[in-house]
Amino acid sequence: MKTSGLYFLSLFMLFISCRGENLYQDAQAPIEKRVEDLVGRMTLEEKIKQLDMYWGRELADMEGHEAIAYSEEKTAHAIGTTGMGSVHDLYPLKVETANQIQRYAVERTRLGIPVLFVEEGLHGYCGKGSTTFPIPLQLAGAFDTTLVRKIGQVIAAESRAHGIHFILAPVLDLARDARWGRVEETYGEDPYLVALNGTAIVRGMQGEDLSQPNTVVAEPKHFAVHSIPEAGSNIANVLVGEREARSTFLLPFEKAVREGGAKGIMAAYHDIDGVPCVFNDWLLKDVLRDEWGFQGLVLSDLGAVKMTIESHKTARDTTDAMIQTIRAGLNMLFYDFGHEGLRNAILEALETKQLRESELDKAVRDILRVKFMLGLFENPYIDPVLAPRVFHTEANQALALEAAHKSIVLLKNEGSLLPLKEGARIALIGELAESRYPGGYAHPHKEGISILDGLMQQKAPSQSLHYEKGYSFDRKTTAGLKERAISLAKQSDIAIVVVGENVKVVGEGKDRADINLDEVQSDILNAIYETGKPTVAVLFNGRPLTINRMAAHIPAILETWFSGEKGGTAIADILLGKVNPSGKLSVSIPRSVGQIPFYYYHKPSSRHNYVDEKNTPLYAFGHGLSYTSFGYEDLQIVPGIITPGGKAEVRVRIRNTGEREGTEIVQLYVRDEISSVTQPVKALKGFQRVSLQPGESKEVSFGLDEEAFWLWNREMQRVVEPGSFRILVGSASDDIRCEGTLRIDE
Repeated sequence: MKTSGLYFLSLFMLFISCRGENLYQDAQAPIEKRVEDLVGRMTLEEKIKQLDMYWGRELADMEGHEAIAYSEEKTAHAIGTTGMGSVHDLYPLKVETANQIQRYAVERTRLGIPVLFVEEGLHGYCGKGSTTFPIPLQLAGAFDTTLVRKIGQVIAAESRAHGIHFILAPVLDLARDARWGRVEETYGEDPYLVALNGTAIVRGMQGEDLSQPNTVVAEPKHFAVHSIPEAGSNIANVLVGEREARSTFLLPFEKAVREGGAKGIMAAYHDIDGVPCVFNDWLLKDVLRDEWGFQGLVLSDLGAVKMTIESHKTARDTTDAMIQTIRAGLNMLFYDFGHEGLRNAILEALETKQLRESELDKAVRDILRVKFMLGLFENPYIDPVLAPRVFHTEANQALALEAAHKSIVLLKNEGSLLPLKEGARIALIGELAESRYPGGYAHPHKEGISILDGLMQQKAPSQSLHYEKGYSFDRKTTAGLKERAISLAKQSDIAIVVVGENVKVVGEGKDRADINLDEVQSDILNAIYETGKPTVAVLFNGRPLTINRMAAHIPAILETWFSGEKGGTAIADILLGKVNPSGKLSVSIPRSVGQIPFYYYHKPSSRHNYVDEKNTPLYAFGHGLSYTSFGYEDLQIVPGIITPGGKAEVRVRIRNTGEREGTEIVQLYVRDEISSVTQPVKALKGFQRVSLQPGESKEVSFGLDEEAFWLWNREMQRVVEPGSFRILVGSASDDIRCEGTLRIDE
């Protein structure tokens, strides 16, 4: 009995000893202790590999965009016995491929550190067959953060089911320059709207627990102030003051981190006031980590660190660049340098004591922490039965259609030309009517429903539809197209002309000096209008276009952006009147490129006064029409006086004054009448979607707390200053229906 007791005691002591030696493998231990234990066991080679990102084709057999098979030889060569930080551009057709790579990392390396699988998912996971939603610029026009959160949940579930852990989205830049090709990736021009949508999609993607098989790490980008490059040219330098940065461009990121809990951040390419973002310790340490409490990992944008050598000229070589970027707070590289070159550069920096190992350890800790949060040490593999249950389901497709319905914007509808009438003979014209393009950063071969197919499927039996291309972006094939389109229009009751952007001139790296419709499209639109037939213009584009002539002459204009995989159906539903449009512009449409940058949130002295142009936008932020009309009445502000930390409620009654059911997006703006530093002429601080039957009314209420009145004062402190504030409620930023005053007193 005594011998048996000693035996079990020795087993227990051995168990305790093993637990102590392998604390990082103990799922019950606090994450920070596990991180410290693991870092303490790692060699320099293992630490450096955690900072590195590998390309999918370095580990698997690829066919175009996707990994079609696991390669033991490639994986062994890449991972070795030391492991690796992450792999990108893999997009496994089957999750087994990701699981096999992960199994090698977990079972055949010294410490068994799992790999982080990183992919794109801006408005849908970029793997083959995934659900593709409207572009973010359009999604923001729904003014529906619940919808955006649901979309984040779908992106996460479809991604994780394929073994993906980390998504390079959302883009939280502000769309202030329509020349910039990436405007389509943003949630618009307003910091409040971008912040709420960004926080919503981060919450949707990350869920309540990152270790669950339907969540991924969200990575807001591009940190920071990326979207106002000089001359609208992607990755060009940015000139902005700290107060402006904090008040506008940093706000969406702050909310995504503080309230959304984002565990990833992408450091941008460009420099701010001469300092590259990947070297900017004020951004990456002082603000992101020390002020906001960020606990995730910072990834460079693709090649951004290498740019400091080749473009910015702020680093001598790879060693110098790695010293500066690690010290600034960057954690992981994105194809910046060859693997051997990266290894040698960091080893040289350590050997020459230009970089301390403790600084390297800090970078590694942040990566490992995220891997622990994802539960990868306990559950590194994904069940193969998960993908068929969650991937491109009917519910996901229905959500894509709902998102498109809610976010398409009716810009103009003179004489109630839309919706299309029963029995109408419809002429559909335009090469873009056949386009199945769902928007940038979707799978390269993803096709949505075209406008032509949508109308053919959705039209009533009494309506006839005939199509002519009318124009072609390939000018060699334009002969006869225009004449046939004009002939068709003359034989029809109404003509719908689809115009916009050739996909070759919109997206990342596709900046434009001229944002007019091209000559070919303008010519056909004018020719159809001149037939005298009622004409509808449907815009298919990823950025605001200067459409002055169209706005002056064409009676009905529908802005459909790039509406995702269900776009054609949604557009048809709105044209035919099956769905009443309710979307609003998330970005102002300028009259000319000379007005740029143009946004409603401007300072009082930014009047845009020209001798040859009006000082107003063509269509303002928040603009969007309906097939019905709405009245606003009985504005109440309760109480009328509050303290700096107090709260007020704004109430207004909205009535459907038209003849059909519709949804209005009620918008609340605030104007600080006198302040210590200049403030915008108005700033969005609330919005609600309100659905009403004809004649029905509802009271809408908004809560305003101190956040609605914050400013960064002359001492660079965020405060509420006592004074008078105008409360503006209306249908758009330039369509204010009710006004009142709220006072803040000490």
